[in-house]
Formats: sequence, structure tokens, C-alpha cells
Amino acid sequence: MRTLFLLISFVIAHACYAQDEGYKTPPKEIADLLLANPTPAVSVDGQGNWMLVMERNSYPSVEELAQPELRIAGQRINPGNFAPSRQTYINHFKLKDLHANREFAVTGLPANMLAGNVVWSPDEKKIAFINTSAKAVDLYVIDIATHKATRVNKQPLNVILGDHFIWMDDHTLLYKTILQPATAAPARSLMPAGPTIQQNLGKVAPSRTYQDLIKSPYDEELFAFYATTQLVKNVNGTETKIGEPAIYNAYSLSPDKKYLLTRTINKPFSYLVPAYGFNASIRVTDLTGKVLKVIATLPSTELSPAGYDNVLNAPRLFEWRDDEPATITWCVPLDSGIYKSKKDFHDVVYALSAPFTGAASELFKTSWRYSGTSWGNDKLALVSERLQSKQAIRLSRYNPSNGQLELLMERNTTDAYNNPGTPVTEKNKYGRQVIKLIDNGTKLLMNNTVGSSPKGDLPFLAKFDLTTKQNEIIWRCPEGTFEMVTDVIDAEKLVLLTRRESQKDMPNYYIKNLVLRVADRPITAFANPYPQLEGISKQKVSYKRADGVDLTGDLYLPKNYDAKKEGPLPVLIWAYPREFNSAADAAQIRGSQYRFTMVSYGGPVFWVTQGYAVLDNAEMPIVATDSSRKPNDNFIDQLRMNAEAAIDKLAGMGVGDSNRVAIGGHSYGAFMTVNLLAHTNLFKAGIARSGAYNRSLTPFGFQNEERTYWEAPELYSAMSPFSYANKIKTPLLMIHGEMDDNPGTFPIQSERLFNAVKGHGGTVRYVVLPYEAHGYKGKENLLHMLYEQHAWLEKYVKNAGK
Repeated sequence: MRTLFLLISFVIAHACYAQDEGYKTPPKEIADLLLANPTPAVSVDGQGNWMLVMERNSYPSVEELAQPELRIAGQRINPGNFAPSRQTYINHFKLKDLHANREFAVTGLPANMLAGNVVWSPDEKKIAFINTSAKAVDLYVIDIATHKATRVNKQPLNVILGDHFIWMDDHTLLYKTILQPATAAPARSLMPAGPTIQQNLGKVAPSRTYQDLIKSPYDEELFAFYATTQLVKNVNGTETKIGEPAIYNAYSLSPDKKYLLTRTINKPFSYLVPAYGFNASIRVTDLTGKVLKVIATLPSTELSPAGYDNVLNAPRLFEWRDDEPATITWCVPLDSGIYKSKKDFHDVVYALSAPFTGAASELFKTSWRYSGTSWGNDKLALVSERLQSKQAIRLSRYNPSNGQLELLMERNTTDAYNNPGTPVTEKNKYGRQVIKLIDNGTKLLMNNTVGSSPKGDLPFLAKFDLTTKQNEIIWRCPEGTFEMVTDVIDAEKLVLLTRRESQKDMPNYYIKNLVLRVADRPITAFANPYPQLEGISKQKVSYKRADGVDLTGDLYLPKNYDAKKEGPLPVLIWAYPREFNSAADAAQIRGSQYRFTMVSYGGPVFWVTQGYAVLDNAEMPIVATDSSRKPNDNFIDQLRMNAEAAIDKLAGMGVGDSNRVAIGGHSYGAFMTVNLLAHTNLFKAGIARSGAYNRSLTPFGFQNEERTYWEAPELYSAMSPFSYANKIKTPLLMIHGEMDDNPGTFPIQSERLFNAVKGHGGTVRYVVLPYEAHGYKGKENLLHMLYEQHAWLEKYVKNAGK
């Protein structure tokens, strides 16, 4: 009898903890939304004559994700073809003559095409792209006149690091090739060369929690094998080597096409940062590969100081000046990289021109952190400076002829209403994109593809007067639609390519003429891929939280829903917190209720088809309440106020049942979700995907928090829901990719929280998606993820208490 009792107990226990077998799928309406064919992407030449239509399939299978993969030096490498292992590909091309309104099939495309990196030739008569197969990466060129694609490389390409290829001229391409076949990769010895050793000899070297780093001497061997490449020049199909093999993580061609600026990785390789932070050399070479000048030898970024606005004490931001034949610019910190030093200037920008034999000349100094220059001509460039700690950006006019720097504008990076847009550019005589001047050189043409305003996002085109420093809007998207300028085809005649959509109208492209004011000419007619969403309602709702900060969210309600007849619905709120130094900026309206509803695998819109009220993009601002405090100082209290305000708003409208609400989010949104479950009783369930829950595991800062664990241990503990796992009694669904690659969100974050909640008797389910990274891709995994979320919502929210 005792034996039988023990056997029964074992069976019961095993049943409680056994894994559910096999993949499952959600209701058909949800599955159909996920698997709808993606809308094609388009690329139009600079004259508006030809358009390339790029089609792709939906999600790859998990079997495709399961192909061999190396994870070293912060890279994920397919060991069979010298390419990144996880990419989104184009599966089909079509060409369209925009004047004749005719489409042409492209012949000569590779079978089972997996294309990417589409680039027009300088004269825009050809289009180059790479194609990835199981064993090689090849380079193809489409001839626009014949509509034919041809493979042009002899040796397979290596596209693991840096730029994949460059058009040197209309007949010449520059790219990197492999040195040996993948079968020559070094084999792992059963007997290691010795122990893996790391050390630090008194230098301050804080490091983020990167993943997929080098961990052993064997990893170093593998990285060197797969990352070392040969730079080649291809002229009409003939390949010529340039220089000796090296590990290139960047290379660029001078405007006059006589020189190369290269960044190559040097040993020793770091075990603390990814490849782009390794020791490196910045060199100028001629087109044979002869080194003309070593501009800088850079240490590993593992020596970068912690904290906002601090930088490595070394030169940075190397680039060609676009308006001169061959001039390199870069900046150097004047404060040893520590911004808190009391100095009038923190960066200085230098230039060095061909033949690169003299000393570099000083161009200008910046009082904030230099973040780049947009070049125009010998009288105009635009210089950007930033202070991340103050969420501030500054734009100045630089006159290269006399060295003068004049402030044009300064604003908070979070102040969307006063964003002037981005200067429109044009090709100069070198074929480089430079700032376009209009109205006799007195103004810039500014394009804002978002156009945030108190009425929601309304993109605009404007003229910025360089004298008055004012922006004059010359065209703005009308209310009731969402339309943005994707290309300025003719800046003088104001001929534009726009992308227009509304709640009912699928995004499509149009040619617009602001001078002639003729009717807009449609050039695409993409159909609605989601007919099952027709009839749902979408509105931008506004409300206030307890301290007066204005909030918004995108509310979706089911088709034909009548609140008076049907009563309040179960609610799913989906959100992602953002930090603000300004309450006014936090209160700004973001997004547009007039945009067409596009379905993303990670979003919550699916559940509007299942009878839920869905509040997407629910604002969750974390605001510095006064100048002496930082946003995170009262993180939990602000989360609570945000959530309470959203729930009260939907209940007050009569559409949301405040007793049946779920909260969900991905990454930092998952961190938010678990904190709300730990510190409030507002929700019936939570969904947390790929989050980080113990901040002591991200000790040198996280998200926009610059303080380290050792500077603010109480803050790290208070913000870690892991510290309060014993209080999480609301049902929590946790999902994580098995191979998460995001800094800080290691799968162990979810594993440890699951065990902690389970250990305190909480209701929790933990789902690990095979082969998935931080963003998910596999079709079977995505369908199963939606199944899990749906089952959780049905059980613990819609049917709560039943």
C-alpha cells in the first residue's frame, strides 16, 4: 500500500511539473493576422523614374533558426557562409517604370533568393544587392534597362562586420571576400591550450552586460578566422585585391574616389566588449592598399568611463568631409573623457587633407559633446552637440571658410513638438549627399516625418531661415490622415514622394507637386492584408495621472462594439516606460490615431478580435519631479500613477472593466509589468517577455539610468522586482528567447524570477522559445507565443472568477 501511495504521489507530482508537449496555435483570427503577407518595401531613384518593389515572405520556420550558429565577439555568425546568422531577407524584386506605370519582372535572380543591402549605382542605372545562400554570400547587379540581374563576384563575400559593399563608380564595386572556405575553420581541441585568464591591473574599466562575448583562446581563433577578410575592387567583373587581409569593421571611400579610410581590429581581443569596441587602427590608404597615414590607434572601449556624456579618452567619429575631395575629420575630448570636468570646451574637431603628410588642423571646439557634422559647402555645415544627462541637443551653423560657429537651435531631445526636422540633401559633384540650400542659399529645406503636435503626429516640410532661425512650414499632413515625405525628388520644384495612410486606407506611395498643385499621382496600390480588422475602432485617448501629467494611449475596440448594450470589456494594456527630465515633454501627444493599423507579432492588437479593449502605447513616463532628482528616484510611484490613470480612463468611458485588466510589455516593458504586479493590485494578470528583473545583474547602469549599483544600491534594489518576488501573487506569464542577445536581458533573469515567484507560491508560467533572440522570428514560436498569451488572458482576465 505504501509503495502504491508513493507511486501515485510521484505521478501527481510529475503531472504538476511536466512540460506541455508540442507547439500550439492561437485562434484562427489571431493566426491569420500574424501570417498575413508583409507589405512590400519600395525604393525610388533620385529622379522619380524607376521604383524597385521588394517583397518578402512572412516568418522563417524555427528549423531555419536552428541552423548552426557561432556566438562570439558580440556577433552571431553562420559558420557555413561568413554572414550574420539572423537576418530578414527580400525574396522577390520587381521594377516599375513610374512614368509609363508599367511593372517588369527582374530576370536572372538567384533561386530561393535571400537578398539584402540594396544600393543604387551613382548614375542610378543599376542596383546592387547581396544574396545569401547556405554556403556563400554573392553580389548581384540589376541592370535597369534590361531588367536583368547578374552575379558579379568571383570569390564569396564576407559580410560579418562592417559595410557589405560600396559603389566606387558606375562600373566598380568594392567589397570584402573570404580567405578560406568554411571547412578550414580551426577545430576545437579536446585538450585546451590552458586556462582562460582575465585580469585588470588597476585601471577603471566598467562594462555593460554584453552577451555573446569571446570567452576562451579558441573563441579568439574562431573570430580571427571568420572576421579576417580581403578587400577587393571589382571592375566590370574583374576582381583586384586591395592591400593585405585584415579584420575590417569599417571602410569608406573618399569623395574624389582616390583614397580609403579604414578601421581595422587589432589583437589582443577583448573578453568584455563586442568586436566594434576592440583595439583598432584608423588608417588612410590609396586604392592599392598602401598605408599613407595612421590617423589613430584606439584602445578597447572596455576602458570607457561609466556615466552619461563620458567617452573614451581617445579620438572618435572619423569621417570624410563630403564637400571636399579628400579631407578626414574627427574629434578628441578636451576633458580626458570625463564630462563633469569644469571646462569651457569638451571636444575639439580636427581635419587632415590629402596627401595626409602634414599636421591636422583644428576646425572648431564644442562646449557640449560633439556628435557629428552634416556638410554642405565651403560656407555651410551643421554641427550637432548632445548632453545625454540633460536630454539636450544643440545645432550650430559652421562656416568652414572662417571657422565661425553660430548656434541655430537648442532643445530637449524629448521635446517632440519643437523638432524642426532633418535637412534635405542633394548629391554634389562628388556624388555625396550634402545639405540642400534653397531661396538663394538663405534657407534649408527641413523634412519632419513625424511632426508631433498637440493634435497628434502631422508630418511636415518646412523652410528654415538661417538668418531668423525660424522654421516656416510650407506643407503639413492634413488632419484625418497620416502622410509623410519619404523623398524629395526635386527640391526646387518641390516634387515629393509621399507615403499616405488613414485608419481605413492601406499605406501607399504618391508623387506630390507643391508648386503646380496638380492632383497627387498614386504609384502603388497595395491591398489591405488584414480584412478581419475592418470595422474595429481606433482612437487616441487622453487623460491625466494623479500629479497632473498628461498621458495618452491608442485605444482599440472590437467591431460593432456598443458600450451601452454590451457593457465594459476585459482590458489589455501594453506599454514601455520612458524617462523624462521635463514634465511638459512627458505630457506631449505622440502618435496618430489616423494611422492604418499594421500588425506586429509583438503587439497587442490581436486581442481586439477576441472581445478585449486594447490600450496600446499607453504612456508610462518616468519624470524627474524637480531639478535635484532623477527620473528613477520615484520609479514605482510613477508607474502606479500611470497605470491607475489608464484604468480609470477606460472605466470612465464605460469601455473597460477595471476588475478585468491585464498589463504586458517586452524588454523594459516586461520589467515595468513585473514591477506593477509586485507593487500594486490593479491587474488580474501580467505578460512579461524577455525582461531583466534583477538590476544587480546590470550593475553599471541600465536603460537611461547612469548611476552604478555601488553609487545607488538602494535604488537598484527598489527597482528590481526580483527583490519583491514574494509579493507577486497576480498570475504572471513569462516568455523569453532561449538565445537572447540583448545586453542585460540574459535568460537567467527570467529563470531566477520564475523560481523566486514559484518558491513563494505565486501563479507563474515560464515559456522558453527555442533558438529565439531578444526579438522573435520563428513562425512556430510566434504562433505558440500568441497561444500562450491568449490562453493566459482568457483564463485569468476575461473569465476571471469563473
